[in-house]
Amino acid sequence: MTSSIVKPSGKQALLIDGKAASAVAIERVAREAASLPFKPGLAVVLVGEDPASQVYVKSKGKAAQACGFHSVQHDLPATTGEPELIALVRRLNADPAIHGILVQLPLPVGIDTQKVLLTVAPEKDVDGFHPVNVGLLATGAVERALIPCTPAGALLLIEEAARFLGRDLAGAEAVIVGRSNIVGKPMANLLLAQNATVTIAHSRTRDLPAVARRADILVAAVGKPEMIRGDWIKPGALVIDVGINRVPAQGLNAEGQRKTRLVGDVAFDEALDVAGAITPVPGGVGPMTIAMLMSNTLRAAKLARGG
Repeated sequence: MTSSIVKPSGKQALLIDGKAASAVAIERVAREAASLPFKPGLAVVLVGEDPASQVYVKSKGKAAQACGFHSVQHDLPATTGEPELIALVRRLNADPAIHGILVQLPLPVGIDTQKVLLTVAPEKDVDGFHPVNVGLLATGAVERALIPCTPAGALLLIEEAARFLGRDLAGAEAVIVGRSNIVGKPMANLLLAQNATVTIAHSRTRDLPAVARRADILVAAVGKPEMIRGDWIKPGALVIDVGINRVPAQGLNAEGQRKTRLVGDVAFDEALDVAGAITPVPGGVGPMTIAMLMSNTLRAAKLARGG
């Protein structure tokens, strides 16, 4: 069996290449979108000038164009009030050319983020954060839900690695370290839908290393740099590292500031000697998030047309 996504690392663990998987997913979305008699429409709303948000929004716009979508970006000043933002979201809800709405977070101080996200129509909620979509996923109606992009992408990587390794997700013991509404909880529901036996662990879990060591599938989504050590990992386990943490590095940059580097929630070098397959940081789960946003937009467009 071959795969362009699962590759040798030079050590025991295989590397799960999120960049390659993302490219495959976006190509599939573009091919399917081209076969439709209309263009899926994605509207991205950016409030303020947060540099990281600007980078993310630009990447999303490029991916939407690559997929052949009708792509719209609304750039609003940081002084935008909550009523004005909500009014824009309602206009996008009513626009038949827009099938997906994404309000880039974080929003400026003074705007109720939850209120804004609740204003997005559930059928256009391509982030998968609306309680309607959360409820559909939690009750097992996966085929009707718009699923949060990061766990949806992580599941694709898990499925590809499991196929490559000749493993069945049904009956596998999965441990998710982290209980956020954005990653941990939806990830648990997705793995339950695959008939895995799922444990959600967190900072209050007693003997967390021992719980993690039981996992055939270990998903780290706790937001703490290299918290999951190599001896927490069951030999041969499939490890998905969702964490993206910036930590100090040696040397100074061109501006004379201390360099930084990105690490995950897993001590990667230690894990390479133990795991069966692992996602790197960067280049693992991260690239899948935008690919799944495109996939959700296509899905929302087809559902809007009765597909």
